[in-house]
Amino acid sequence: MQNRLTIKDIARLSGVGKSTVSRVLNNESGVSERTRERVEAVMMQHGFSPSRSARAMRGQSDKVVAIIVTRLDSLSENLAVQTMLPAFYEQGYDPIMMESQFSPAKVLEHLAMLKRRNIDGVILFGFTGVTEETLANWQPSLVLMARDASGFSSVCYDDHGAITLLMQRLYERGHRHISFLGVPPSDVTTGQRRHDAYQAFCQRHQLTPMAALPGLAMKQGYDFAREVIAPETTALICATDTLALGVSKYFQEQRIDNVQLASVGNTPLTKFLHPEIITVDPGYAEAGRRAAEQLISLIGGKREPQQIVIPAILA
Repeated sequence: MQNRLTIKDIARLSGVGKSTVSRVLNNESGVSERTRERVEAVMMQHGFSPSRSARAMRGQSDKVVAIIVTRLDSLSENLAVQTMLPAFYEQGYDPIMMESQFSPAKVLEHLAMLKRRNIDGVILFGFTGVTEETLANWQPSLVLMARDASGFSSVCYDDHGAITLLMQRLYERGHRHISFLGVPPSDVTTGQRRHDAYQAFCQRHQLTPMAALPGLAMKQGYDFAREVIAPETTALICATDTLALGVSKYFQEQRIDNVQLASVGNTPLTKFLHPEIITVDPGYAEAGRRAAEQLISLIGGKREPQQIVIPAILA
């Protein structure tokens, strides 16, 4: 009898209206916990798969994947998502977008809801706080972006290599007083690894480091630029394009035109507004395409989990 019940059948067996069943299927508000549990118990008893049946009744695709980004306004993550979507559409998958806001609790909540809806697979943009235990139930059908985890498929960026490329380019151009604006080390990839690469280069070439690690926001780039600009500073590397955009506004207001700005990202907005910024492309677009291909292969049972690192390239 699996998947042969209709919303009307579920409503009758649960003693509720069809609209209530629909709200439960779509995880909408306006249903008491007790009623929700009763409806879900009926669906479980009869082997009813909520998400797939609901989609079929609405005439939608029965192949659905989820993409959980950290921020919907992230320049880098949007570049990756833009290449994921065509790959999924080509194979008949309907992608849905969700946002974690760097909250492990939200990730748990999203994954639990996706499990209830029987989603085929997930691409998750990782961040500090998301543990392997959190993701354990999704191991066969999840791809991590920007972070690796033992036993999981992942697509990561060469954070160390990206900063090293920028430092080498600036060094070759004669810069010896290079500052750094980045992300707190609690963020292992964008934060710790990129800052470590900066410090390692400074030590290797006997440069004096000057750094601040405020965060990811554009306003933090604007607010903290003054902390890493000394009279002798000739160049400033930003860990992300977003930080660089904030610094650019500060430079403009302060009429600073003798400091070369460099950043990791090579996003279209940065290239359009500030072509003078030296940027390195971490491979966001390539990473998105590879992540989608990995997930499709995992769902189809055609591939074991792989850990891929995308090389950085000077723009």
